[in-house]
Amino acid sequence: MQGDATELAAAIRHGSLSAAEAMQISLEAAARHEPLGAIAYIDAAMGLASAKACDGERLNAPDQFAARPFAGVPTLAKDLGGPFAGLPVTAGSRLFERKGGEADSDLASRFRDAGFCLFGLTTSPEFGLSLASEPAIGPVCRNPLDPERTAGGSSGGAAAAVAAGIVAIAHATDAGGSIRVPAACCGLVGLKPTRGAMPGGPSFGNHLAGIASELAVCRSVRDTALIFDRLSGNSRGPVPDPSPVDIDNGRLRIGLLTDTGPAYPTEGSRLAAVEDAARMLESDGHIVVPLAWADFEWSVAASSRAFADIVSVNLSALIEAAALEESRAEPLTQAFAARGRALSATMLWDTLNDAVLVSHRLWALFDRVDCILMPMLASAPLAIGSFPSDHADTDLHLERMAAFAPLACLANISGFPALTLPFGQDQQAMPLPVQLMAPMSHEPRLLSLAVRLEAEGRWQHRFPVAGLPS
Repeated sequence: MQGDATELAAAIRHGSLSAAEAMQISLEAAARHEPLGAIAYIDAAMGLASAKACDGERLNAPDQFAARPFAGVPTLAKDLGGPFAGLPVTAGSRLFERKGGEADSDLASRFRDAGFCLFGLTTSPEFGLSLASEPAIGPVCRNPLDPERTAGGSSGGAAAAVAAGIVAIAHATDAGGSIRVPAACCGLVGLKPTRGAMPGGPSFGNHLAGIASELAVCRSVRDTALIFDRLSGNSRGPVPDPSPVDIDNGRLRIGLLTDTGPAYPTEGSRLAAVEDAARMLESDGHIVVPLAWADFEWSVAASSRAFADIVSVNLSALIEAAALEESRAEPLTQAFAARGRALSATMLWDTLNDAVLVSHRLWALFDRVDCILMPMLASAPLAIGSFPSDHADTDLHLERMAAFAPLACLANISGFPALTLPFGQDQQAMPLPVQLMAPMSHEPRLLSLAVRLEAEGRWQHRFPVAGLPS
């Protein structure tokens, strides 16, 4: 492992470097990696001021400093979600200007309370509508592992920044795979939490009908576990650990899916990684239960339809409510907004009802298994330009995304937690990701399995974290 946020926090806590030094090194790394297009906006003064305040707390209030697990760790917010005070989000669109900035969301406040020092925003596609992060306003985000390929979307900038070592961890959001797909593209760990596990205040508005979650992209499972533990929960307290009543002496029933259907076949090397992970877990005593595409076919199709309808209606409502000049948006964005306006109430009702049925069907599957192991991506990260937004064919765009990550929307529409991590590399040295899904509120189960898979050491980061030795 080429370092993670936990290691960087320990170095700052033990005095190997100050928070201000860590911030300066991250800023230098950001400048050095500017051609990647990972960062859309930088406020160096904000970052340095936050880091210096953290150093002051370490000297003058050491107990308070010690209580922050990521004290002094530089990080970046996504240019979508949040918001984070002082960081003017544009959602990757020329419809918003970078000026002012809203107050912290509850999640942003928890980021700061955990000790993170923020200094900028990572690149996102316009309104998060793509599995690549190449907004027309720029920059085009490239994969640090191969700059000719995408870093994924919509948290592609976050994943590129973490994989390149500019920061050790970064804020990310996931409404249709937007944490997990970029993590999978860049060799990172990405957890999409259970619906409702993350704070949605202070002005909760049921954004995107509950399909979106916020957390982070990480370089290790331990970082993922720690940030989830620190940030999750509502005003009444943290998410409780579920009772493991369905586990037989620590043995889990691992449902194994290696068929993604004839329309969206997954490449052999990626299926082999999933099968290897299943064999390894089986050797630990878990029980592998083969699952068929028929168990998922209807739910996958319904999830894709629900994602399309929900984001379209949400986008059209946002443009109307904020009186935005829609003609300035990218052609694809305009087409999604038009799609939302054309959707009848009856059609939307059918979509929302199907979304509930997706959850119901998955609950039935979880009567048979305790966790599902499946592919994350159908292929290696695609070439830059594979998801163009200069056209109005929403069906074509949705088809392209489904072909790349056919199972991504399932967790968002159902509300179940899902996690991806790399489990090897292909012949081009690109990561081979696997995906795990568990019942509601069973993130601890996902994380424990991920720790075991990570321990195999099948993936090593290419770039060290800024501030840590290479």
